[in-house]
Amino acid sequence: MTALLTATDLHKTYGATPALAGAEFAIDAGEIVAVMGPSGSGKSTLLHCLAGIVPPDSGSVRYDGRELSALSDAERSALRRADFGFVFQFGQLVPELTCAENVALPLRLAGTGRRQAERRAVEWLARLEVDDVRHQRPGQISGGQGQRVAVARALVNNPRVLFADEPTGALDSLNGERVMELLTDAARESGAAVVLVTHESRVAAYSDREIVVRDGRSRDMAGAAA
Repeated sequence: MTALLTATDLHKTYGATPALAGAEFAIDAGEIVAVMGPSGSGKSTLLHCLAGIVPPDSGSVRYDGRELSALSDAERSALRRADFGFVFQFGQLVPELTCAENVALPLRLAGTGRRQAERRAVEWLARLEVDDVRHQRPGQISGGQGQRVAVARALVNNPRVLFADEPTGALDSLNGERVMELLTDAARESGAAVVLVTHESRVAAYSDREIVVRDGRSRDMAGAAA
């Protein structure tokens, strides 16, 4: 079976600093893969290259048989809207919108009508156990609640790949554990693959497989160094 998303011999340099130096990656549909490594190891750069946010200097990223570098900026943006979901460390919710409006935003950008989008948003807020904050704005809720809202927003469009970059990094251990339980349960139920960037072993434990990035190179803990 061909992997859903792959990276081959990725190199990326910022100024004189190499961020990736031949990294490799592969994930199958529905799989959860943790990308681990210390700060500055290149793991977030790898995620950004996989998502088509940052182009590598050399190497290949293929999604569903398509080479991302062969797509136009508009095509990559459309791909991120339709097929990818994102959860970041600090949620990055829009402060002027209610929680329900934040979750509905990807659907609205894709052309879904307001009522239908907000109805689906509330359904996802309920699945993430935060439907009670639907009318509140991000500044009025806790960090743990905000991160659950961010997960709902990432999954509302039924993405094929969810990119989660340190999703519990700003939370205490109790809230972090609950967010990871809800995130992985929802992703498995929807069939989304998850690229989970973390430096915490307790977070990586929710994955099916771990890849360690160090000095811009990757090692699949089930295989050999790349």
